[in-house]
Amino acid sequence: MPGLTIGDSLPNLQIDTTHGTIKLHDYVADSFTIIFSHPGDFTPVCTTELGAMAAYSHKFAERGVKLLGLSCDDLNSHKEWIKDIEAYNNGKKVTYPIGADPTREIIKQLNMVDPDERDPSGDIVPSRALHIVGPDKKIKLSFLYPASTGRNLDEVIRALDSLQKACKYKIATPANWKEGEEVVIAPSVSDDEARKMFPAGFKTAHLPSNKHYLRFTHVQ
Repeated sequence: MPGLTIGDSLPNLQIDTTHGTIKLHDYVADSFTIIFSHPGDFTPVCTTELGAMAAYSHKFAERGVKLLGLSCDDLNSHKEWIKDIEAYNNGKKVTYPIGADPTREIIKQLNMVDPDERDPSGDIVPSRALHIVGPDKKIKLSFLYPASTGRNLDEVIRALDSLQKACKYKIATPANWKEGEEVVIAPSVSDDEARKMFPAGFKTAHLPSNKHYLRFTHVQ
C-alpha cells in the first residue's frame, strides 16, 4: 500500500460528518481512534459492518476508543442509510459519526482508495480499510480488505487490546493471543528489569538455542 501507513502521522483533515464538521486531530484528541472506510452507502456488506460497529460500540467505549466511519456518499445519503443499518441491527443505534467525501480527496490522503473498484461513473471508491490511530496521532495498525470480505470485529478488538497493552507495558502479544492470556516481554528488557517491571514474575521458555528471549508474564 503506497501512502499513509503504520508509523505515519494522521493528516489533520477537516471532514463533514453526520455529527457536524470535525478536524481529525481535535476528534482524536488524547484517545485511540478507529477510522474505517466503506465502498458505498446502501451496499450489503457495508450495512452489516456499520451495524456490527454499532453493536460493538460499548466495547470500544469501555476501552476509551472513538469511532469514525467514512464513505464517499453525501451526508443526506448517510442519514438515510443509517435508518437501514439500525433496522437491520434490531434498532441498535449508530452513535458514531460517518464522514462524507464526495470529492474523494479524503480517502486519497488517508490511503483508503480501492486499487481496482470504480463506481458507475468511473470514479475511485474507498477500499474496506481501517486505521487504528493512537493518542499521538500516528497510525498504529491498518487492516485492508477487498469489497467482498467483511471485517472480523473480534479481531479488531483483539488487536486493539494488544496495542493498548503494548503502549502501557514493554510487552508484545504472541500468535493467537486473547485478552487475559500471557504476553511476552520485549527483548530490550533485561531479566533484572523484568523482575522490577512485572512483580507477578515471568517464566522463560527453554529452547534449543539456549537463548532466553521468549519470556512470558501476565499484565492487566
